[in-house]
Amino acid sequence: MEVARSKLASSELMAPADSAQSDWVRLASYLNGCGMSLDLSQPIRRFAGGLANRNYLVAVDGQPTVLRRPPDGDLPPGAHDMAREYRILSRLSDALPFVPRGLHYCDDISVIGVPFQLIEYRAGLVIRGADLSQLEGREDAPDVLSEMLVATLAALHSVDAREAGLEDLGRPEGFVGRAIAGWSKRGALVADGAALQALMRESSHWLLQQTFRSRSPTLLHCDFKLDNLILEPRTLAPVALVDWDMGTRGDPLFDLATLLSYWAEPNDPPALRRLRQMPTTNPGFWRRARVAQRYAALTGTDIGDLTAMRVLALFKLGIVFLQLHRQWVNGAVKDDRYADFAALGEDILLIARDVSNGSEG
Repeated sequence: MEVARSKLASSELMAPADSAQSDWVRLASYLNGCGMSLDLSQPIRRFAGGLANRNYLVAVDGQPTVLRRPPDGDLPPGAHDMAREYRILSRLSDALPFVPRGLHYCDDISVIGVPFQLIEYRAGLVIRGADLSQLEGREDAPDVLSEMLVATLAALHSVDAREAGLEDLGRPEGFVGRAIAGWSKRGALVADGAALQALMRESSHWLLQQTFRSRSPTLLHCDFKLDNLILEPRTLAPVALVDWDMGTRGDPLFDLATLLSYWAEPNDPPALRRLRQMPTTNPGFWRRARVAQRYAALTGTDIGDLTAMRVLALFKLGIVFLQLHRQWVNGAVKDDRYADFAALGEDILLIARDVSNGSEG
């Protein structure tokens, strides 16, 4: 598959001094032993953006390539799984044109200190946070992006996992119950204080009391949102869907609920607007209800239990921010953006509780 390439905006890459965090000579020696050539004459630059996994632009066999690795420090159970992600990317790219191909996986931590993978590089436009400045003058952009997000998610969920060679990915039977139990356990590990612990127990108990619909499992991304898509700058069509380290098979409504957990609206509580993960508070973006209805129309999925699934997605999201804050406290990351994540995580958990009792839309 031919890969489109263009000069990256300087804002997409960190300065070389901020990117040199591995023994690149050792990496070059390892890749040479695998029949690949790493060009050390070109500066290795880390991509900006993202809060966890690290991505670097490297030149392998004369082609721009992404080296992807997990963060430093103790990692939450099941997170940042490079082996899982590589398996998905090395197979799913044949089924979906907007999935970049996994090229190589290494679990030998003696090379750069952590497992890593090499991924096909796809150039394009990345819209981060709430910033729409790159689309200035495009009045149609919010509507186009709203439709694109829903259609891309529907396309992912239409893939036959067996034909893609991923029929044994994950354990779809009992997916929702395990998700509730798993995130409750992870939350207990990062909940500081009696009030936060009680809040988590309350939401966990509520989720366990819900009746979730039975659906045929599909492939799931598990962190589907706008800044995990690289777009064709003119059409805003997806060029690449990235960040697959939590990919699995399970209830497709979980992916939709995850997208909606990031989809803030102008009248939402302050914490959702402070999240600033997508620019959906800008005029012209669809509201969550329209997103859900469009997804149901495209896929034929029964979304009758979407509220409960959205609570689960918000429950997970709040805990993720608490986990990220814990990594900052432990010194595994130095990014001061993480300093406020404990408060943000707790606020998102409060919103999950409000959604569960019907006091927030």
